[in-house]
Amino acid sequence: MARPVDIDEYNAGFPKEVRVLLEKMRSTIHKAAPKAEEIISYSMPAFKFKGLLVWYAAHTHHIGFYPRVSAMEAFKKELSPYKSAKGSVQFPFDKPLPVDLIGMMVKFRVQENLEKEALKKRR
Repeated sequence: MARPVDIDEYNAGFPKEVRVLLEKMRSTIHKAAPKAEEIISYSMPAFKFKGLLVWYAAHTHHIGFYPRVSAMEAFKKELSPYKSAKGSVQFPFDKPLPVDLIGMMVKFRVQENLEKEALKKRR
């Protein structure tokens, strides 16, 4: 796939059943961070609010979610059923997308970015 210009174009490059999951991921992130801006970063859908929040991408058998290391550590217990790495987690296509968990992680990242911005202003 060529580098997409926006999330709509990114999603359009996948089969319908994958697009449904990608749109669910997108709407979940928007609900958790309604002021976040959609962008393409590293050729993946990403959201930014007071800095980058999260990324996600469709792969062969899963959606990769990239919420940064801090969120992975904060939600380590909740993420234990999923295959994960230091800063990413895999949500398999054959399991329901954990929208509540994703929403909590996005809200966590929003709060982190707000705190980081407040700290910069105090300095």
